[in-house]
Amino acid sequence: MTAALIEVRGLRVEYPGRAGGRVQALRDIDLDILQGETLGLVGESGCGKSTLGRALLRVIEPASGRIEFLGSDLTRLRGQQLRRMRAELQMVFQDPFGSLNPRRRIADIVAEPLLRARGATRAEAAEAVADLLDLVGLGAEAGGRRPHEFSGGQRQRIGIARALASSPRFVVADEAVSALDVSIQAQVLNLLSDLVRDRGLTMLFISHDLGVVRHIADRIAVMYLGQIIEIATRDDFFSGPAHPYSSALLSSVPVLRAGEPREQQVLEGELPDPANPPEGCLFRTRCPTAMDQCRTTRPDLHEISPGRRVRCHLPLVSSE
Repeated sequence: MTAALIEVRGLRVEYPGRAGGRVQALRDIDLDILQGETLGLVGESGCGKSTLGRALLRVIEPASGRIEFLGSDLTRLRGQQLRRMRAELQMVFQDPFGSLNPRRRIADIVAEPLLRARGATRAEAAEAVADLLDLVGLGAEAGGRRPHEFSGGQRQRIGIARALASSPRFVVADEAVSALDVSIQAQVLNLLSDLVRDRGLTMLFISHDLGVVRHIADRIAVMYLGQIIEIATRDDFFSGPAHPYSSALLSSVPVLRAGEPREQQVLEGELPDPANPPEGCLFRTRCPTAMDQCRTTRPDLHEISPGRRVRCHLPLVSSE
């Protein structure tokens, strides 16, 4: 089995609540991201997907837990140690315009990680930038222009070139194609897939679009109210989710392949208040198969078959 590049154990992120309490944005996350894979992270808006991606990069400070990467616990690194490690960890943002400084030339934007994180000379950075712009399909001549001179898809390619500049091992792509037209989405997805394959990258791909995730991900992780509730391979997930929420999530999107049966499932009730979550299973207030046990006992994320884990007392897929 492929070794894990990142091992997350007991990760929690909290925010101050409106009434003076604490809101748990992430609840005891346990997750392995394997070397060379693309892990798709899906769920409703507000479930904690982006918070998890930023916590893995230490953009957001966890309240507790461990993030093991290259033999170090990222949650314990400070100062120069953390800055050196961040060269290995990069992000591609959702907004390809807002994440680029409109006053700077593209060559300077892409070169900054090389100069700051890798200590490259100006000449070395200029050569690397030209290669990176060629790699993402823009050409070295794009370096002399500014962000407003490019289309949305081109700006996202610039963001990808910047993320690759420090030669990272791990990249978080947070809704990286959601702001793009469908035709451009496919081009950027193919570019990301090629980069993962050719450069040996490991990627966390965050999206609310299951069709996009199906195209690019090797495994799928589903989040609900700050918890991971299911992890499965792409084929296992799309052939039949094990968690009732995952099943409803999949039923809410158009049929992804011809001949694929799909029964619409409508979840009743509202998403619980993260500041006042229900006792027992967090999903029980909307679950059509909730039992008495679900009211009193919060389920663990347990393995029901090799490589497949679910947080449910009564999974839809039987254990093997």
